[in-house]
Amino acid sequence: MTVALKRAKRYIEQRDGGYWIEGTRISLDSVVYAFLNGESPESIAQNFPLLSLEQVYGAITFYLANRELIDTYLKEGEKEFEKLQQSLREKNPPLYQKLKAAQIQKHNKA
Repeated sequence: MTVALKRAKRYIEQRDGGYWIEGTRISLDSVVYAFLNGESPESIAQNFPLLSLEQVYGAITFYLANRELIDTYLKEGEKEFEKLQQSLREKNPPLYQKLKAAQIQKHNKA
């Protein structure tokens, strides 16, 4: 009996300045942050039902193979988020205070 090997798949694509799970709207960031927070691939697949377990493992493998590049990419994204957050804080202080209060209240309930 002869079994044919499957060609290696691409699990990650780069588009719009970011990294995405191939053929989805799910960012690599989402999978990597879950992985770095200690979630198992099975748990990540359950939390992202559009992803197969194979896609999750493919994304993690891509991250591990390109760790320095992706860590730099994630840090740049965090800096950009902080800039945006600061800008919104300055533009609408009352809204920011309401959001912060809601965040604290949610955290206290948990």
